[in-house]
Amino acid sequence: MASGKSALAISLAKELDGEIVNADVHQAYRGLGILSAAPSAESQAMVPHHLYGVLDPMEVCEATAYRALALPIIEEIQSRGKLPIITGGTGLYLKFLTHGPSSIPEGDPALRTTLEARSDEDLIAELKTRDPEGAEATDLKNRRYLIRALEICLLSGQKMSVLKADWNQKSAGITQGLRGLYLLWENENLKQRISSRSMQILEKGGIQEVAALRATASATCRKIIGFSEIEEHLDEKLTLKGCHKGLHTSTRRYAKRQRAWMKKEAWLEDIKCPIPFDAKVGSFR
Repeated sequence: MASGKSALAISLAKELDGEIVNADVHQAYRGLGILSAAPSAESQAMVPHHLYGVLDPMEVCEATAYRALALPIIEEIQSRGKLPIITGGTGLYLKFLTHGPSSIPEGDPALRTTLEARSDEDLIAELKTRDPEGAEATDLKNRRYLIRALEICLLSGQKMSVLKADWNQKSAGITQGLRGLYLLWENENLKQRISSRSMQILEKGGIQEVAALRATASATCRKIIGFSEIEEHLDEKLTLKGCHKGLHTSTRRYAKRQRAWMKKEAWLEDIKCPIPFDAKVGSFR
């Protein structure tokens, strides 16, 4: 998040005869390009981009649906002798693409509504009882993650930690032929970049995007970082300054979760930023 991956992807695509395929589900939605920080029309015109602004905001797009959209595009790019460059930071969606579908059940709206009505303390206690290892690996301060972890246990009748371990083991060999990079910034630099981007989102139309779509946006669409903060601003529960602070904080937390997820993926190589790309040899130095 705010790492500069879109600009780097364009440089790679130009030099390596590639085409960019979006792996950030939020950037796949129409009408939310500013809030999701999707590449601009000018950037997308530099090299072929795929899966940007293709979904109606009313559509729900789970990881399985994203995989079904992305695979044919990747295969078509490869059939023309081009290099697919998968770009984006939605970890679960990227993992479905690289590892294949998981046996972990998708969400159940009725069950989720029931869990939403319970307190954090109650949810934590049940998760620790049903899946102590899963509870240990879950950010229990993040209510959405907490509910999802317990939902998996209840829907599957198994421990979430066991299902995830099985998935990782079965798919371990799939990533051997892949090469992936993730960009690492020093914390202070990343903090400044996130602050700047958050302000740009609010000043350049992010508020108007949410105002136009809030009544009909799908559950997936509403998970875009900043959507809830801007809604609170529109409802006069947050000042613009408070909205910026909330957006900044949510983005930093998301970036931290991204980094933690990427560090667990053995096929991904970290690149410390800023670092120049050597176009002549197609590598970093």
